[in-house]
This record gives sequence, C-alpha cells and structure tokens, in this order.
Amino acid sequence: MTAWPNQDDAGPIVLQTINNKSVYFILSLITYLLIITVNLTLIITIIQQKGLHEPMYIFLCSLCVNGLYGTAGFYPKFLLDLQSDVQVISYGGCFTQTYVIYTSVLCEMSTLTVMSYDRYVAICRPLLYHTIVTSLTVRKLLLLSWCYSLFTGLIAISLAVRIPLCGSRIDKIFCDIPSVLKHACFSITVNQIWSKCLVLVHVLQLLYIVFSYCQIVRTCVKSTKGRIKFTQTCVPHLLTIVIFITVTLFDNLQGWNNVNITLNMRNAMAVQFLIIPPVFNPVIYGLNLKQIRRAVLIKC
Repeated sequence: MTAWPNQDDAGPIVLQTINNKSVYFILSLITYLLIITVNLTLIITIIQQKGLHEPMYIFLCSLCVNGLYGTAGFYPKFLLDLQSDVQVISYGGCFTQTYVIYTSVLCEMSTLTVMSYDRYVAICRPLLYHTIVTSLTVRKLLLLSWCYSLFTGLIAISLAVRIPLCGSRIDKIFCDIPSVLKHACFSITVNQIWSKCLVLVHVLQLLYIVFSYCQIVRTCVKSTKGRIKFTQTCVPHLLTIVIFITVTLFDNLQGWNNVNITLNMRNAMAVQFLIIPPVFNPVIYGLNLKQIRRAVLIKC
C-alpha cells in the first residue's frame, strides 16, 4: 500500500481488481448508453413540448438531469478501468468522483421530496395549485434542491480531504467517503457525525414524503377520479422513491460498517443505485404518464 503522510504526498488510489473484464465492459457500456438514451429522450421531450411545461414534468426533467450527472461520475472511469490492467485513480480524481456521486444521491432525495410536495398540493389543494406552485416557486424549489446538494457535498468532501491517509487501496470499484476514510491516519469522528446528520435530514425528508402521501391517499379514496389521478401521477413517484431508497440504503449502511458478505456481492449491491434509478425513473414515468408517452410516440 502507498502511504500518504499528508495531502501533498498523495499518490494514486488503487481500486478493487476487476475480473471478467470483457463481459463487464459490454454490460456496462450497454447500461450506460441505455441510461443516456432514456434520460435524454425524456429531457428533450419535456423541453420541446410546451404542453409538458408543467411543474410535475419540470421536476421530472431535473430528476433525469441528475441521473445523467451522477452516472457520469462513475461509468466513464469504470469503462476505462475495464480496459486497463490496473485499476487506479488519482487522489484528486477519487474525491472528484466521490463528490459527483455523493451530490447526485443528495439531489435525488431532495428532488423526490419536492415532487411529493407538488403532488400533495395538486391533489389535496387542487383549487390553489396554480397559486401555490407558480413558475417562480418551481425555480426556487429546484434551485434549493441543487444548491443544498452541491453545498452539502462540498462540506463533506472538505471534511474528508483534511484528513491524511495511511493507505491507498479501497475495496470498491468506485470512490466514496467511507471507503477512503477507512485508511485515515487520524480520528474521523467529525466525518461520522456529519454523515449521521445527513442521515437524519434524509429521514426527515422521508417522513415528509410519508406524511404527504397519507394525506394524498386519504383524499384520493373519496372519489373515482381521485383514484385515477393517484394511479397516473403518484404511483410512478412512489415506485421511484421505493427503488431509490432500497438501492441506496444498503450501500449507506455497509459503507461505515463491516457487513459480513463477500466483496463482490457488496460491490454488486453498492453499484445498483447507479443502475436502477437512472434507467427506471424515465421508463416508469414515460410508461405511466400518457402525456409523455404520447409526446414520445409523436416524435418517433
């Protein structure tokens, strides 16, 4: 292992060695091209169709942009690693990758929370919807979501970079804060406290989403029209939330703790949040929202 007594002496970080590279390369390339295709298709469709310039579709567009942003921090480097004999990444490159993936996860959760607020107002306060959720409100919510994610990620990276590392090999196919800080020479108590604070924020966001949907369900069960609206606009959002929380929960839990499973299984589970949400988010909405489905079919 390469020792780093301080940041100035930081050398390359060695990632986990990858076997069966040709198979993984083909599968990863297909997955990444699929992610780019489905997300760009939805983004372009929403931008070009004036009838889709509604808050719900604008939030969905932001979700797809975030999907492209987050996966750009992983797939290009991973595909290059699959063509190399040794999987290494520079010290700066490792923290850059960490920042992109980290902020993408934060932005995904905050965007889903904003979307739940939009659905709550649309279904529970329909007469006031266009008064409350104005174009200015949409811009402010999106700006808040992205600024919160980017600024919070900057703090997390700053807290991690300040700590000297005594090792250079991480047992993962991409960089993240827990994997890097396992080689910390000093105490990482502050980093762990910050991580727990963010978990608390996510729990509060999740509680708000649950509260919103409790109100939405109570409103929708009162009428057939409400149930149809719930199925068309809320079910895709709920599926997106469940998928995102499921695939990120494991990686978050095992990141700071030693989980008794094989390394390959841990990596396979950890990378799911870079595969499933970016693919399924646009597909779920594209298949369930008839306005988008109709617009895509017209373009094709």
